[in-house]
Amino acid sequence: MTGKLLAGFIVVVSLVAGVAMYYLQVYAYYDKVAATGTDDVQMTSLTSGLPEPILYDGFQAIDSDSSPIRYRACFTTPMSQAMLTETFEMYDTADPLVAPGWFDCFDAKKLGAALERGQALAFLGQENVHYGIDRVVAVTADGHGYVWHQINHCGAVVFNGDPAPEDCPTPPEGY
Repeated sequence: MTGKLLAGFIVVVSLVAGVAMYYLQVYAYYDKVAATGTDDVQMTSLTSGLPEPILYDGFQAIDSDSSPIRYRACFTTPMSQAMLTETFEMYDTADPLVAPGWFDCFDAKKLGAALERGQALAFLGQENVHYGIDRVVAVTADGHGYVWHQINHCGAVVFNGDPAPEDCPTPPEGY
């Protein structure tokens, strides 16, 4: 009898722990980002090399303090892809990261497929928004836009414990 009670207790505790871990990963650490209405979406200019705001509407975003790559955002823009490519720096290694299922405006698989087919174009939003992390902005032909943070080549090397390559800024202490 004691064995059955102990086994039942272990099963119940395991289920509670599993539900708690799921909730913490998918919901608890994310916060909605309040839109400023003026500079929520920025791309790096070809002329100045600095992030500049673009025209946008319908901005929605989430972020988390627990990781620098949890930022996701969606928006629409009246700016054409042709105008954007003439004005802003392209991002060749864009790889959208999956968002929580409840943030339904951001579908990384659909966006990744659109990038591969050339229906969406990726731009550098801001290089090293956090050390080793770039903000990437992608815009589809119909004006839907998506933003996420992605580890850049400097971060990929440094986060593995290796020294920063020569073309990378010096990492902050503790990296």
